[in-house]
Amino acid sequence: MDCIGFICEPEHPVFGAVAERLSARGFDVQFLRPGNPVAKADIDDLAALVNTTLRPESFSALWYADRTGTETWNGFLPTTALACRLVALHGLEQVGCRVPAVWFEKPDCDYTARTRYSWDGVPADSDEGDFYQACVREEPVEYKYFAVDDGRETHLRAIRVRSEVTGLDRVVSEETVEVTLAARVRELLDRFGARALSVEFVEGESKVYAQAVDPAPGFAGTGMERRVADSIASLTTIGA
Repeated sequence: MDCIGFICEPEHPVFGAVAERLSARGFDVQFLRPGNPVAKADIDDLAALVNTTLRPESFSALWYADRTGTETWNGFLPTTALACRLVALHGLEQVGCRVPAVWFEKPDCDYTARTRYSWDGVPADSDEGDFYQACVREEPVEYKYFAVDDGRETHLRAIRVRSEVTGLDRVVSEETVEVTLAARVRELLDRFGARALSVEFVEGESKVYAQAVDPAPGFAGTGMERRVADSIASLTTIGA
């Protein structure tokens, strides 16, 4: 029986359900606690390793798995590269997305302070960051595009999310996938060799900007549990 390891809490609202689907298909599922070092021997026993968090322990586990031939979702390279915010912004530009301007000193206009790496979270002081990104949104709303490659095709879903920075409750609704944006998200996925990611878009001055990439998306509100399970299963001999 192929064993799939999840670096994830068992009660995760999406990946917990994905694990249940995989168990029903005949896979053995093992949960590995986020934040805890993953033993090499545990990885050696896996058919595939699934990471859902951006933590140093996860990067170490993905690096070892990729080096020793254990299939990964996502792998070390796409996860670490896209977790570097400036690399992700450059990647978005390369696939044709419009991105907000970036400065390394505070500009004389509205900005959002950013840390260099997603795993660092948001700046402790919201006014001081490693770099500064132009604030282009006109409304406190984001459009998140989620992409999942199941080994045969890439599936996309778009949702509308009320921004966390407003302090308001997040309101999620499904949106129509815009063809041009979907094509750019697919190309980003392909260029980095990822199996899944999400891209955050905002509207400003009648233009759409891509302002962030998540290489370990949680898929909340997308209803993509089956697609995610298909993608993970395709890494193994049973699901291929």
